[in-house]
Amino acid sequence: MMSKAITAVSRRLTPFIFLLGVSMSGFSQASHKEASQKPPNIILINADDLGYGDVGCYGATMVQTPNIDRLAREGRRFTDAHTASAVCSPSRYGLMTGQYPLRRNFWGPIPGVTEGLTIDKDSQTLASTLKKSGYATACVGKWHLGFGEEAPNWNGELTPGPLELGFDYYFGIPTVNSGPPFVYVENHHVVGYDPQDPFVMKTEAATQKWPAKSGYNQIGGAQKAHLLYEDEKVGTTLKNKAVAWMESRAQKQDDRPFFLYLATTNIHHPFTPAPQFKGTSQAGRYGGFIHELDWIVGEIVKTVEAMGEEENTLVIFTSDNGGMLNHGGQDAWKAGHRLNGDLLGFKFGAWEGGHRVPFIAKWPGKVPANSTSDHLLSQVDLLATFAAITNQPLNEEEEHDSIDQLAELTGEADTPQREMLVISPNSPEHLVIRKGDWVYIPAQDAGGFQGKKVGDHTLGGAAAFALTGQKNSDVSGHKIRTDAPKDQLYNLKEDLSQTENVVMENPAISNELRQLLATYRNMIGPYPKLGWINIDAVAAREKRQQEAQKP
Repeated sequence: MMSKAITAVSRRLTPFIFLLGVSMSGFSQASHKEASQKPPNIILINADDLGYGDVGCYGATMVQTPNIDRLAREGRRFTDAHTASAVCSPSRYGLMTGQYPLRRNFWGPIPGVTEGLTIDKDSQTLASTLKKSGYATACVGKWHLGFGEEAPNWNGELTPGPLELGFDYYFGIPTVNSGPPFVYVENHHVVGYDPQDPFVMKTEAATQKWPAKSGYNQIGGAQKAHLLYEDEKVGTTLKNKAVAWMESRAQKQDDRPFFLYLATTNIHHPFTPAPQFKGTSQAGRYGGFIHELDWIVGEIVKTVEAMGEEENTLVIFTSDNGGMLNHGGQDAWKAGHRLNGDLLGFKFGAWEGGHRVPFIAKWPGKVPANSTSDHLLSQVDLLATFAAITNQPLNEEEEHDSIDQLAELTGEADTPQREMLVISPNSPEHLVIRKGDWVYIPAQDAGGFQGKKVGDHTLGGAAAFALTGQKNSDVSGHKIRTDAPKDQLYNLKEDLSQTENVVMENPAISNELRQLLATYRNMIGPYPKLGWINIDAVAAREKRQQEAQKP
């Protein structure tokens, strides 16, 4: 945890970022009172690896997303919304806690087989905030934030976990659909677990094999539990569990408002849509997985309508990071689909394509229909926004980076509520800072995946230009130019695609952002680095540091 002195300095330097229970949105007190008197149900759908250009209402033409597009028509679409990180686990940490992942020194995906719970169980979360307001709460889908005090006990109780962070119910996959263990977890236990057939480390799992799925030999045993997990049925299973939980509340005549956090595995690799979605798009298996995701969204909305809850339900749809140029993504690109639209870069990286994501909110009578906002927003803002909706203060004992965006959701904000934002890519040296129209990256390239050839699963950065044909003034021949500046500055209002690095032409702005970024680096929590960091990126940084020290 940061010292109080650093906290005080950070608050003075970044007055727009710290809320501490006081709304800075300008949303009227009367409206806040009305919202607190009639709290809405809240459904937060967090897709996996869905890029800015993967949805029809954001410009996609080779995939069809009528249900997601309907949310935009009946609600509000945000064009400058960002994840806390360009990587899955730290992104989810930021969304759940309202804190920048850097406070936890969190940079990459965690090893799901061995990592304990990454969120302190005493921390304020989206779920604990709403539960305190009387909500029924459920988490369905991908967790990937760890279980247990030190490590998961797969042969026993998986505690602490989602239930200790404010959720009444959990069902989902513990890590990611491409990595072990390939099982379902319900509340504190593996579904189908048989103590006569325990999990065994370093043995092959009885699970289906798919391209881009790996780690088969990390943990095996528990054959019954593994066989319940069928890759092509995961999306349907998660949808069914989410629908059943909502319907069970109605059947029990539970009149409490509810919060459903649905974290889909779509569209993370391996691309395993149910058979009815295969071959349905012009973007191959990548597009088929998007079509299944859109169907899931439609089924959730239909359930809300059937329950008669549509008018008092806030639905938010977003993604945990930008699209990834993996094998399926590369095939989709070759077919003409642009995963992240006109944005530069992909998942894991510091460029906009890594962390600018779809964000749509629908709340009849509160969120203006068929509206669009280009104001800056971060997923870390959901904590303060949900707190404002339910008239709950934020815990003053914790550092929060969350801003109340309720006025932004309702269309009452004439000016952006957030002026500055910090985003964590996979490489700590590429920590991104945004202020107004300007974005500053303190290193070369994207700092994400380091694949060098078309066909590499981890293709990214300048090397990806060999496939994408994108342009950036620092790049020549699919490599960073030898005379390129050591850092990057872009005016996103004038150059959203980040084609021109203007760091040398704007020394005053560059210096201001460097100083602000230094303040945020001081906030990096006193913990060992958490999550996988690309080894090649680390090695490249160390090599540059060694060269800089030579006489």
